[in-house]
Amino acid sequence: MAKQNRSHYQLTFAVLAVSVASFALLQSLVTPVLSEIQVDLNTDQTTVTWVLTAYLLSASVFTPIIGRIGDKVGKEKLLVVALVGLAIGSIIAALATSIGPMIVARVIQGVGGGVLPLAFGIIRDEFPEKKIPGAVGIIASLAAVGAGVGLVLAGPIVDALNYHWLFWIPGIVTALAAIAAFFVVPASPVRTPGKISVLPAVLLSAWLVCLLLALSQGRSWGWTSGRVLGLIVAAVVLAVAWVVVEERSESPLIDMTMMRLPAVWTTNLVALLVGFSMYASFGFLPQFTQTPSEAGYGFGASITESGLILLPSSVTMFTVGLLSGTFVRLIGPKTVVVIGSLISAASMAILAFAHEEKWELYVANAVMGVGVGLIFACLSNLIVAAVPPEQTGVASGMNANIRTIGGSVGAAVMASVVTASVFPNGLPKESGYTNGFLMLTIAFIVAALVALLIPRVKRDVIEDHLADEPEHAELGMVAAGTLVGDKSE
Repeated sequence: MAKQNRSHYQLTFAVLAVSVASFALLQSLVTPVLSEIQVDLNTDQTTVTWVLTAYLLSASVFTPIIGRIGDKVGKEKLLVVALVGLAIGSIIAALATSIGPMIVARVIQGVGGGVLPLAFGIIRDEFPEKKIPGAVGIIASLAAVGAGVGLVLAGPIVDALNYHWLFWIPGIVTALAAIAAFFVVPASPVRTPGKISVLPAVLLSAWLVCLLLALSQGRSWGWTSGRVLGLIVAAVVLAVAWVVVEERSESPLIDMTMMRLPAVWTTNLVALLVGFSMYASFGFLPQFTQTPSEAGYGFGASITESGLILLPSSVTMFTVGLLSGTFVRLIGPKTVVVIGSLISAASMAILAFAHEEKWELYVANAVMGVGVGLIFACLSNLIVAAVPPEQTGVASGMNANIRTIGGSVGAAVMASVVTASVFPNGLPKESGYTNGFLMLTIAFIVAALVALLIPRVKRDVIEDHLADEPEHAELGMVAAGTLVGDKSE
């Protein structure tokens, strides 16, 4: 039932701020504790990676669906749904005593990926026009700061309580935020009619799950085993079916017609490769640092310390995002993406070949934040310049979605590479991490080469975009974060 009186926009903003901060915290809190979850739930490193992979995969599927249903039936209703999904997933994760329920919980939390685009849409609907850019900037910043703070808070929370409270606390907060959203956030005044296609989402999920299972279990099952080969064949067949259905769908998750545009497919391929590398490094660097030094590498770092080692990347990413407009004006977004990709490749090379001292890891992460910050600051410019104004929202959301899909694939592939050779006690050998980070180096170099294929954008188009809207490169840290989420479609 629609609310009769519209709440003051500042009260609505408070609810959105708490919702987005909780969402961002929930993602990053888990990253430094994967090793502890692995031990507590009696699983292996390949399987525990699905705690990260399952969330990324779920978010990549649910985020556009939640956004579109919100446009159709009401953004405030779907905001409540997204927050309830986060709360339920968090509670299940907190109670999990085996890896299966934990992975299911993370899939349910993926529904919460819709919080960001819904928040941007509600701001656009409810706020005075002159207040919209500032509100969007604050929400985007909260997402980035929340992700960074989560890395730092994980250790103290685990030390004082245990890792289950990394789920209990966000679960309680998001449940309260859902109640507040129900009573405070006004009913959407803008509704977009249209059909919501479920089949593309089902097919996308199916072929990605088949592919990721084959990639992550190939070592233990055997790369030529019937199960692995069968999964690969199934992934190919389902992927072809997905492309066909997407082409015929009235509201595709990924617009295949738009994807054929040179500026779009090249930019999206860069996003895929960067997501592949970024999420893989975030997922495995804490496990590397927490490895006991008796293994011949690692530092036996605490959860707090491993989180602090990741923190420089979020700080430099956020800082570079604020300065990105100047770089874009000086040398153009395409050149900035190439430079950012090469800087990121250098950071992965440091991790691969210079990881004997902790300071080297701090430096590598700071450098990665600079590179990734430059890349994500420019992807939105390139996408916006490549499509008509009415397709801006669809195109930028698609780019963010593809980045998250790349992250889910990257985490699974990294797990397979790192665990290719293990000690009798189950710990990966140092060569696994070296090969893994070298693979990520190559992925960033390929991203730079792909970026060279991006068509040049006219300076006046970029100037118009920079004048109209602030950049939110810091959302590159956030799974399913929308870089141009406040643009109307």
